[in-house]
Amino acid sequence: MVLAAPMVLYTKSLGASATVLGLVAGMMPLMTIAQIPAAQFIPRVGYKRFVLGGWSTRVVFIFGMALVPLTGGFLNAGSRLALMIALLFAFNLSRGLSSCAWLPWITQLVPAEHRGRYLTVDQLCVNGASVGAFVFAGLVLGADSQSWQFSAVFLFSGLAGFVSLLFLRRMPDAPVPVDGDTGRGPVPWGAIASHPPFRRLLEVNVVWSIAYGGLNTFIVAYLKSSAGFSEGQAILVMSLAFLGGLASYWVAGSRIDRLGSKPILGFTMVAGALAAMGWSAVAGGWIPAAPVAAVLLAFVVGLCNALFSVANNRLAMGLVPAMGRNHFFALFAVVWQLTLGLSPIVWGMLLDAIGGWRTVALGFDWNRYSLYFGLAAVGFIITFYLTRRLDEPKAGKADALLRELLLHHPQKILVRLFGR
Repeated sequence: MVLAAPMVLYTKSLGASATVLGLVAGMMPLMTIAQIPAAQFIPRVGYKRFVLGGWSTRVVFIFGMALVPLTGGFLNAGSRLALMIALLFAFNLSRGLSSCAWLPWITQLVPAEHRGRYLTVDQLCVNGASVGAFVFAGLVLGADSQSWQFSAVFLFSGLAGFVSLLFLRRMPDAPVPVDGDTGRGPVPWGAIASHPPFRRLLEVNVVWSIAYGGLNTFIVAYLKSSAGFSEGQAILVMSLAFLGGLASYWVAGSRIDRLGSKPILGFTMVAGALAAMGWSAVAGGWIPAAPVAAVLLAFVVGLCNALFSVANNRLAMGLVPAMGRNHFFALFAVVWQLTLGLSPIVWGMLLDAIGGWRTVALGFDWNRYSLYFGLAAVGFIITFYLTRRLDEPKAGKADALLRELLLHHPQKILVRLFGR
């Protein structure tokens, strides 16, 4: 709630430019850089204490964010924007420091043969809860949002964060492997980054993050500023992106452990390119900016994000060796998330530079949003070719995934409904 559409809309209501919106969207992944120095302390503190301490701290800052919209009586819009950005920085720094223990902890808890299914169920829970949260936010904010409504949404986020800590405390801890990181001596970051299978995975993450990084932020900005959607309508449209995340369970499910991550990644890049081209066509006037088109395209964007998260994390769990695991995972998260954080800032600067420029050619309205979405589509296409170079010995073919999705699964449904 404090990292996605509600925060984008609140900061935009305070007069934030596209560059500032990019900073708001990118701050969370940018702060994962704190994982690099934090990783060495995991063996001394332990996985559970490390995560619980950082995530408890970040919840405190959410409650601070809930108070900012109520300060309009004595703070001007610029001061409220600066205060909110400062709180977002503190929130994301505490999150970034502690998150370095999360993936190694989960890798220790979940057996290798069940990781794909675990990660898809994880995405199912995240996206299912997010649908409800964003529908709630859309209903609270409505068509003409007031400060107290944004405060209510952020307060709801803080309460949900507090409840999540109660469940986190119930998770079993796992010992840090004795043959893993010792937390002493210089870390060979160059050797870690140059490990060939790991390096190719990092390359995929960089280009994916450039393509996807600003997508959700600037879809919301486009819907609000150019398509005539209200705050509530824009959030309700983006809530459908989480329904796309729910659909990732149908696409991946048990298939990812059987077919591997590479086919899922290839499918994701094709779908992402089609979605970005669709948004470009909407912004360019080839497709009307109607709720039906917005909902469908947001659904596909959400599906792509969830599928990439599942396949990317699962592949990293398989590629990262036990020796130096904490530092491998820290570098993996930082490269992925740092690029994801810088991407919307750079895209925002580009959008601000283009400004109100536009021209019509071939019946297409070339403007800042149609150009941005078109360039994002190019990024997805480049990432598709990079995924083909990934190392995964037991990965199936992409056509096997398509056969299951388009032929075998529909046949099973028909047999269940009508018999043989």
